[in-house]
Amino acid sequence: MQQTRLGHGAVTVTRLSFGAAGIGNLFTPVTDEAAILAVEAAWADGIRSFDTAPHYGLGLSERRLGAALRGHARAEYTVATKVGRLLAPVSRVEGDDLANGFAVPAAHRRVWDFSADGVRRSLEASLDRLGLDRIDIAHLHDPDDHFAEAVGQAYPALEQLRAEGLVGAIGMGMNQSEMLTRFIRDTDIDAVLLAGRYTLLDQGAMAELLPEAARRGVSVIVGGVFNSGVLADPRPGATFDYATAPPELVDRALRMQAVCARHGVPLRAAAVRFALAPQSVTSVLIGARSADEVTDAVRLLDLDIPDALWQELQNTGLLPENLPLPQKGRPPCA
Repeated sequence: MQQTRLGHGAVTVTRLSFGAAGIGNLFTPVTDEAAILAVEAAWADGIRSFDTAPHYGLGLSERRLGAALRGHARAEYTVATKVGRLLAPVSRVEGDDLANGFAVPAAHRRVWDFSADGVRRSLEASLDRLGLDRIDIAHLHDPDDHFAEAVGQAYPALEQLRAEGLVGAIGMGMNQSEMLTRFIRDTDIDAVLLAGRYTLLDQGAMAELLPEAARRGVSVIVGGVFNSGVLADPRPGATFDYATAPPELVDRALRMQAVCARHGVPLRAAAVRFALAPQSVTSVLIGARSADEVTDAVRLLDLDIPDALWQELQNTGLLPENLPLPQKGRPPCA
């Protein structure tokens, strides 16, 4: 699978990245065996970039990902994790962590911390859980309410860790594009991880973030290409950004699905390929909790999508004009 460098540095990512929130028991439990099989399926299909975070399953995702990658040469893969939330053990475990989205015992509580000390402590704990001696990409994770501390303390701390060789590249992961754009302009960041804001239903990132990233040579990794469900299975009751999708969005997704069906293409495949079209996008992050889900994602990436599909989506007003569109004959996997 084709690999691309992040920003101006040496860290590379494959066009499809493995999102490890699912193997951290996102919403429902996953067995250790299923988690390892999912990572092994990703490896077999050429995926070499893996994304995790302490937040995912209170460290479970990092532990499982590290265990699954242990048999592979370290130089052959890229691991991204995140800083901003420290995991503090609780004195007594009461219940689970489903209020935060993860089916794990609530053995820790999350503590927001974008201080320089917090960043270093977070990375040290992640390295221990992953069983690694360095992190390829360290993302500032959801600093929506912590901008001043993130830019004033966390980012300089990551610069120092990058200089020390403990971090290969610096990124930021968020569900909004405005603050990511500010960081692109104000820092020497390598990449941003944008969730849910460049999809078939939401192209908000095209206003400023994607052009600014292209101008400054900052790489964009796009996550949430299915908008948490409605673009994977459009129907009444489907989710959009982890809440029930408004009827007008469900209707729009259903009309897109009908266009895709006329061209023999699953809507999910169009969603993945659409997100890869902008110049600054280097990878699409797909969450998976099983080997079958990984295999399906790679199949979607490799499907032949005719130009006429994109033209019909624009001609019917389902996609705005003047957007970068995937080009037939230039496959995302090489």
